[in-house]
Amino acid sequence: MSLAHIGLGSNLDHPRRQLARAVRALSRLPRTRLLRVSPNYVTAPLGTTGAQPDYVNAVAVLDTRLSPRALLRRLFAIERRHGRIRPPGGPARAPRTLDLDLLLFGRRRLRAADLVVPHPRMHERAFVLRPLADVAPRATIPGKGLARAALPRLRSQRIVRTRTHTGA
Repeated sequence: MSLAHIGLGSNLDHPRRQLARAVRALSRLPRTRLLRVSPNYVTAPLGTTGAQPDYVNAVAVLDTRLSPRALLRRLFAIERRHGRIRPPGGPARAPRTLDLDLLLFGRRRLRAADLVVPHPRMHERAFVLRPLADVAPRATIPGKGLARAALPRLRSQRIVRTRTHTGA
């Protein structure tokens, strides 16, 4: 079994509800057990060119027997069921119903065209590090160090804890 940390985000179509449904979908993945889910946080979009709504973000911790690529395929399938479309060559930071990122997979480092682990920009994003610190205070980003140690450098990024949606 390997620990996988998954970043969840949404800024369209009831984002807190999208995250709650995604967590339920993660809990039903084969050969995988959902261990923990962080509180939800409202965050401002980063690196966008136009105006878009705030995001709701969280992090989930899975214990899985799936390979990193198999897990990523399952994450993309969950996104598609939530209406996420990833057009080839489409905008990278467009608003979305659901975004699921494979942040960490144990202590593994992978670099391929379709998958990079650890997530290459996670250490620059408060919306990843704050919820990650909630569920895994000792999480280490291979090559970068203790994840929560990067948080003080990201104080300028607005992030506010919000309630978690519990209904369907």
